[in-house]
Amino acid sequence: MGKFIGFVLLWQLLGNPFLAILVILVIGYFLERRFIGLTPSIGKPFKRNRRLSVLRRELESRPHDTRSKLEAARLYLEKKRFREAHDYLEQVLPVMDDSAEVLVELGWAKLRLGQLEEGESLVRQGLERNPRVRYGEPYLWLSEAFLEKEPAKALHYLEELRQLNSSSSEAFYRMGELYRSMGRKEEAKAAYGEALRIYRSLPKYKRKSERRWALLSRLKKNAG
Repeated sequence: MGKFIGFVLLWQLLGNPFLAILVILVIGYFLERRFIGLTPSIGKPFKRNRRLSVLRRELESRPHDTRSKLEAARLYLEKKRFREAHDYLEQVLPVMDDSAEVLVELGWAKLRLGQLEEGESLVRQGLERNPRVRYGEPYLWLSEAFLEKEPAKALHYLEELRQLNSSSSEAFYRMGELYRSMGRKEEAKAAYGEALRIYRSLPKYKRKSERRWALLSRLKKNAG
Protein backbone atom coordinates (compact mmCIF):
# COMPACT_ATOMS: atom_id res chain seq x y z
CA MET A 1 0.00 0.00 0.00
CA GLY A 2 2.82 2.38 0.90
CA LYS A 3 4.48 1.86 -2.47
CA PHE A 4 1.21 2.53 -4.27
CA ILE A 5 0.65 5.75 -2.32
CA GLY A 6 4.22 6.81 -3.12
CA PHE A 7 3.60 6.13 -6.80
CA VAL A 8 0.39 8.17 -6.77
CA LEU A 9 2.11 11.08 -5.03
CA LEU A 10 4.95 11.01 -7.57
CA TRP A 11 2.45 10.83 -10.41
CA GLN A 12 0.67 13.91 -9.11
CA LEU A 13 3.93 15.73 -8.48
CA LEU A 14 5.47 14.94 -11.89
CA GLY A 15 2.28 14.85 -13.90
CA ASN A 16 3.31 11.73 -15.80
CA PRO A 17 2.83 8.10 -14.65
CA PHE A 18 5.70 6.79 -16.78
CA LEU A 19 8.09 9.38 -15.34
CA ALA A 20 6.91 8.43 -11.85
CA ILE A 21 7.67 4.76 -12.58
CA LEU A 22 11.10 5.73 -13.90
CA VAL A 23 11.89 7.69 -10.74
CA ILE A 24 10.80 4.74 -8.57
CA LEU A 25 12.98 2.36 -10.59
CA VAL A 26 16.00 4.65 -10.29
CA ILE A 27 15.52 5.03 -6.53
CA GLY A 28 15.05 1.27 -6.21
CA TYR A 29 18.21 0.63 -8.21
CA PHE A 30 20.35 2.89 -6.01
CA LEU A 31 18.91 1.43 -2.82
CA GLU A 32 19.54 -2.11 -4.10
CA ARG A 33 23.13 -1.21 -5.04
CA ARG A 34 23.66 0.42 -1.64
CA PHE A 35 22.27 -2.32 0.58
CA ILE A 36 22.23 -5.56 -1.46
CA GLY A 37 24.35 -5.40 -4.60
CA LEU A 38 22.80 -8.07 -6.83
CA THR A 39 22.36 -5.77 -9.82
CA PRO A 40 25.44 -4.80 -11.85
CA SER A 41 26.90 -1.32 -11.57
CA ILE A 42 25.85 0.94 -14.42
CA GLY A 43 28.79 3.29 -14.04
CA LYS A 44 31.61 0.79 -13.53
CA PRO A 45 32.05 -0.22 -17.22
CA PHE A 46 32.28 3.44 -18.25
CA LYS A 47 34.84 4.21 -15.53
CA ARG A 48 36.85 1.15 -16.55
CA ASN A 49 36.85 2.13 -20.22
CA ARG A 50 37.86 5.71 -19.40
CA ARG A 51 40.72 4.45 -17.25
CA LEU A 52 41.88 2.11 -20.01
CA SER A 53 41.93 5.01 -22.47
CA VAL A 54 44.11 7.00 -20.06
CA LEU A 55 46.47 4.06 -19.56
CA ARG A 56 46.85 3.45 -23.28
CA ARG A 57 47.78 7.10 -23.82
CA GLU A 58 50.27 6.93 -20.97
CA LEU A 59 51.86 3.81 -22.43
CA GLU A 60 52.29 5.50 -25.78
CA SER A 61 54.56 8.07 -24.12
CA ARG A 62 56.02 5.68 -21.50
CA PRO A 63 56.11 2.23 -23.14
CA HIS A 64 58.16 0.68 -20.31
CA ASP A 65 55.79 1.68 -17.50
CA THR A 66 55.23 -1.69 -15.82
CA ARG A 67 52.70 -0.39 -13.30
CA SER A 68 50.45 0.99 -16.05
CA LYS A 69 50.72 -2.24 -18.04
CA LEU A 70 49.70 -4.26 -15.00
CA GLU A 71 46.73 -2.02 -14.27
CA ALA A 72 45.62 -2.20 -17.91
CA ALA A 73 45.97 -5.99 -17.88
CA ARG A 74 43.77 -6.29 -14.80
CA LEU A 75 41.12 -4.06 -16.32
CA TYR A 76 41.11 -6.24 -19.43
CA LEU A 77 40.75 -9.32 -17.21
CA GLU A 78 37.67 -7.72 -15.64
CA LYS A 79 36.29 -7.19 -19.16
CA LYS A 80 37.09 -10.84 -20.03
CA ARG A 81 39.31 -9.63 -22.88
CA PHE A 82 41.98 -12.21 -22.24
CA ARG A 83 44.12 -11.66 -25.34
CA GLU A 84 44.83 -8.02 -24.46
CA ALA A 85 45.39 -8.92 -20.80
CA HIS A 86 47.72 -11.73 -21.80
CA ASP A 87 49.86 -9.49 -23.98
CA TYR A 88 50.37 -6.94 -21.21
CA LEU A 89 51.02 -9.59 -18.56
CA GLU A 90 53.64 -11.23 -20.77
CA GLN A 91 55.50 -7.92 -20.70
CA VAL A 92 55.02 -7.48 -16.96
CA LEU A 93 56.14 -10.97 -15.87
CA PRO A 94 59.91 -10.59 -16.53
CA VAL A 95 59.92 -7.55 -14.24
CA MET A 96 57.64 -9.05 -11.56
CA ASP A 97 58.36 -12.78 -11.81
CA ASP A 98 58.26 -13.09 -8.01
CA SER A 99 54.66 -11.85 -7.83
CA ALA A 100 52.12 -14.58 -7.11
CA GLU A 101 49.32 -12.41 -8.45
CA VAL A 102 51.01 -11.74 -11.79
CA LEU A 103 51.78 -15.44 -12.21
CA VAL A 104 48.21 -16.59 -11.55
CA GLU A 105 46.71 -13.80 -13.66
CA LEU A 106 48.88 -14.62 -16.65
CA GLY A 107 48.08 -18.28 -16.09
CA TRP A 108 44.35 -17.49 -16.09
CA ALA A 109 44.65 -15.59 -19.36
CA LYS A 110 46.48 -18.53 -20.93
CA LEU A 111 43.88 -20.99 -19.64
CA ARG A 112 41.08 -18.93 -21.18
CA LEU A 113 43.01 -18.73 -24.47
CA GLY A 114 43.25 -22.53 -24.59
CA GLN A 115 46.90 -22.78 -23.54
CA LEU A 116 46.07 -25.23 -20.77
CA GLU A 117 49.51 -26.66 -20.02
CA GLU A 118 51.26 -23.29 -19.79
CA GLY A 119 48.36 -21.74 -17.93
CA GLU A 120 48.19 -24.52 -15.36
CA SER A 121 51.93 -24.33 -14.78
CA LEU A 122 51.87 -20.58 -14.16
CA VAL A 123 48.86 -20.74 -11.85
CA ARG A 124 50.51 -23.54 -9.86
CA GLN A 125 53.71 -21.48 -9.57
CA GLY A 126 51.72 -18.57 -8.20
CA LEU A 127 49.89 -20.80 -5.72
CA GLU A 128 53.20 -22.24 -4.53
CA ARG A 129 54.36 -18.72 -3.70
CA ASN A 130 51.08 -17.84 -1.99
CA PRO A 131 48.34 -20.51 -1.66
CA ARG A 132 45.84 -17.82 -0.64
CA VAL A 133 46.48 -15.46 -3.54
CA ARG A 134 43.21 -13.85 -4.65
CA TYR A 135 41.41 -15.72 -1.84
CA GLY A 136 41.80 -19.07 -3.60
CA GLU A 137 40.10 -18.02 -6.82
CA PRO A 138 42.88 -19.53 -9.01
CA TYR A 139 41.74 -23.01 -7.95
CA LEU A 140 38.39 -22.21 -9.55
CA TRP A 141 40.08 -21.06 -12.75
CA LEU A 142 41.91 -24.37 -12.93
CA SER A 143 38.77 -26.37 -12.20
CA GLU A 144 36.79 -24.49 -14.85
CA ALA A 145 39.57 -24.99 -17.42
CA PHE A 146 39.63 -28.77 -16.99
CA LEU A 147 35.94 -29.34 -16.29
CA GLU A 148 35.11 -30.86 -19.70
CA LYS A 149 38.35 -32.59 -20.71
CA GLU A 150 39.59 -33.81 -17.32
CA PRO A 151 36.75 -33.77 -14.75
CA ALA A 152 38.85 -35.70 -12.22
CA LYS A 153 41.44 -32.93 -12.27
CA ALA A 154 38.68 -30.31 -11.99
CA LEU A 155 37.38 -32.05 -8.86
CA HIS A 156 40.91 -32.24 -7.47
CA TYR A 157 41.31 -28.47 -7.70
CA LEU A 158 37.94 -27.91 -6.06
CA GLU A 159 39.01 -30.15 -3.19
CA GLU A 160 42.25 -28.16 -2.85
CA LEU A 161 40.21 -24.98 -2.54
CA ARG A 162 37.95 -26.60 0.08
CA GLN A 163 41.01 -27.55 2.15
CA LEU A 164 42.41 -24.04 1.83
CA ASN A 165 39.64 -22.64 4.05
CA SER A 166 39.34 -19.48 1.96
CA SER A 167 37.63 -16.44 3.47
CA SER A 168 35.80 -15.62 0.22
CA SER A 169 32.06 -16.24 -0.04
CA GLU A 170 32.35 -15.69 -3.79
CA ALA A 171 34.87 -18.52 -4.13
CA PHE A 172 32.57 -21.00 -2.40
CA TYR A 173 29.51 -19.81 -4.31
CA ARG A 174 31.36 -20.40 -7.57
CA MET A 175 32.53 -23.76 -6.25
CA GLY A 176 28.88 -24.63 -5.68
CA GLU A 177 28.08 -23.62 -9.25
CA LEU A 178 30.83 -25.88 -10.58
CA TYR A 179 29.64 -28.82 -8.48
CA ARG A 180 26.08 -28.18 -9.65
CA SER A 181 27.19 -28.21 -13.30
CA MET A 182 28.72 -31.64 -12.62
CA GLY A 183 25.47 -32.94 -11.16
CA ARG A 184 26.98 -33.24 -7.67
CA LYS A 185 24.09 -31.68 -5.78
CA GLU A 186 25.17 -32.51 -2.24
CA GLU A 187 28.65 -31.05 -2.73
CA ALA A 188 27.08 -27.98 -4.33
CA LYS A 189 24.74 -27.52 -1.37
CA ALA A 190 27.65 -27.87 1.05
CA ALA A 191 29.64 -25.25 -0.86
CA TYR A 192 26.72 -22.80 -0.77
CA GLY A 193 26.42 -23.45 2.96
CA GLU A 194 30.12 -22.72 3.41
CA ALA A 195 29.72 -19.44 1.51
CA LEU A 196 27.00 -18.44 3.98
CA ARG A 197 29.09 -19.49 6.99
CA ILE A 198 32.03 -17.41 5.75
CA TYR A 199 29.78 -14.40 5.19
CA ARG A 200 28.44 -14.58 8.75
CA SER A 201 32.00 -14.71 10.11
CA LEU A 202 33.20 -11.63 8.22
CA PRO A 203 33.63 -8.26 9.92
CA LYS A 204 30.95 -5.69 9.06
CA TYR A 205 33.23 -3.59 6.85
CA LYS A 206 33.83 -6.53 4.52
CA ARG A 207 30.30 -7.90 4.33
CA LYS A 208 29.08 -5.48 1.68
CA SER A 209 31.49 -6.78 -0.97
CA GLU A 210 30.48 -10.39 -0.18
CA ARG A 211 26.72 -9.84 0.32
CA ARG A 212 25.85 -10.59 -3.30
CA TRP A 213 27.45 -14.05 -3.11
CA ALA A 214 25.86 -14.83 0.25
CA LEU A 215 22.40 -13.97 -1.07
CA LEU A 216 22.91 -16.01 -4.25
CA SER A 217 24.22 -18.91 -2.17
CA ARG A 218 21.14 -18.82 0.04
CA LEU A 219 18.85 -18.83 -2.99
CA LYS A 220 20.68 -21.76 -4.63
CA LYS A 221 20.93 -23.71 -1.37
CA ASN A 222 17.22 -23.33 -0.64
CA ALA A 223 16.33 -24.25 -4.23
CA GLY A 224 18.18 -27.53 -3.78
